[in-house]
Amino acid sequence: MHRGASATARGVGHAVHGTGRRIRRATSAEGAGESGLAKLIELHAVNSAGDMMITVALASTIFFSVPTGEARGRVALYLLITMAPFVLLAPVIGPLLDRLPSGRRSAMALSMLARAAIAWMMTSSIAGGGLTVYPEALGVLVASKAYGVVRSVVVPRLVPERVTLVKANSRVTLAGLLATGVAGAIGGGLHLIGPTWPLRGAFLVYLGGAFLAFSLPHQVDLAKGEARALLHGPAPERVSLRKDEPADVTTTTGPTGAETGPGPERPPHGASTAPAARVGLRTVGPAVVLALSAEGTLRGLSGFLTFFLAFLLREHPLAGLHPTAALGIAAGALGIGNALGTALGSWLRSRAPEILVTLMLTAAAGAALAAALAYSMLTVTVLAGTAGIAQSLGKVALDALIQRDVPERVRTSAFARSETLMQLTWVAGGGLGIVLPLVGPVGMGTAAGILLLSLAFTLRGLIRLPARVGRPHLA
Repeated sequence: MHRGASATARGVGHAVHGTGRRIRRATSAEGAGESGLAKLIELHAVNSAGDMMITVALASTIFFSVPTGEARGRVALYLLITMAPFVLLAPVIGPLLDRLPSGRRSAMALSMLARAAIAWMMTSSIAGGGLTVYPEALGVLVASKAYGVVRSVVVPRLVPERVTLVKANSRVTLAGLLATGVAGAIGGGLHLIGPTWPLRGAFLVYLGGAFLAFSLPHQVDLAKGEARALLHGPAPERVSLRKDEPADVTTTTGPTGAETGPGPERPPHGASTAPAARVGLRTVGPAVVLALSAEGTLRGLSGFLTFFLAFLLREHPLAGLHPTAALGIAAGALGIGNALGTALGSWLRSRAPEILVTLMLTAAAGAALAAALAYSMLTVTVLAGTAGIAQSLGKVALDALIQRDVPERVRTSAFARSETLMQLTWVAGGGLGIVLPLVGPVGMGTAAGILLLSLAFTLRGLIRLPARVGRPHLA
């Protein structure tokens, strides 16, 4: 019997070790191990797992444990609190991190440690049912979004030579989605033991993430030549790409259109030597603004469906299904679509990102219109899946345009600012999903109307885009 137990233990150990080797081999592919991107992929997976365990603990307290009417009030309060980190991040934390670039690894580790401490404190709040869970949730959200801003800045500095920035972002995001799914199952199992156990699991996960943050390469903290990108501001020099230039070599043109010379070539891992300056992201190119608007609408649709369907299907399940089953199908479709879109984005060769984001908005609008006109479990599931794919591929298109049109010396800051804006639209969509009446066709019709309006503005902007000579394709 002892020998059998030992053999079983050895078998489990070999399986875990083999799985670890395969995961490390996958994250280190295409030079990601040498550049340090693999370590960031693993760190983001740990971050996503911890956040998911917090979500499981909060959902059991705020949503599932009370009647629908009371739950809407609690979730509205939670979403209002959720808005605070974004409002705080945009004007304060983002510029602060721009001014303190040499502490990026420390900032990510501090975000992990702060969430670990708060997760431990939340165990007593959830066990006692006190209102202190709300300010504690605010602290977790602020720390989580601060991590997200820093991560957006760090990714371009760790991109291997054989991988584009778009593909690197997709791999990081996909790792986070996979970790979220695994952590959701583990968190649900821990919740069966007790409502505080997912928080205890999150505490341990975040502690591991703090150690991983310090294992990132030192170049993460190097910021020589970087500048801050704004979503508004005075018009900078316009950026164009010559037909015979690679994607990362830019020429600038003055007001008369005369070329003023080539920009700096991309040094290893994104280290730039260009002088620092403040550049308005919105004035870099109209294509970036078009993608920001379209992807913002798609991100808002995701937030809307998350909250509207959560309450709608709980109160009025479709196809004779149990409320939990109906909600699980819709949430599963949204999550699978998100993962599928991210996976497609990791190998998609986008020659015209403006067309891609417009097509995604068109597909989402069509699915929403179908759900409004023929409201059923099938059309709602198709809409959720389409929204997930469209949001992910729209983000790929936005990344491609920022890589193409934004000068490298401000590109890291541009990613941070655009991601903050996308998160704000998700919260706004979620708020709309809470305040609407729980009538399926009304909610689907509202979503379809907003998407069609956004599509009209996007098509108008697409037609007015100036012709570009020799657009580079992004592998």
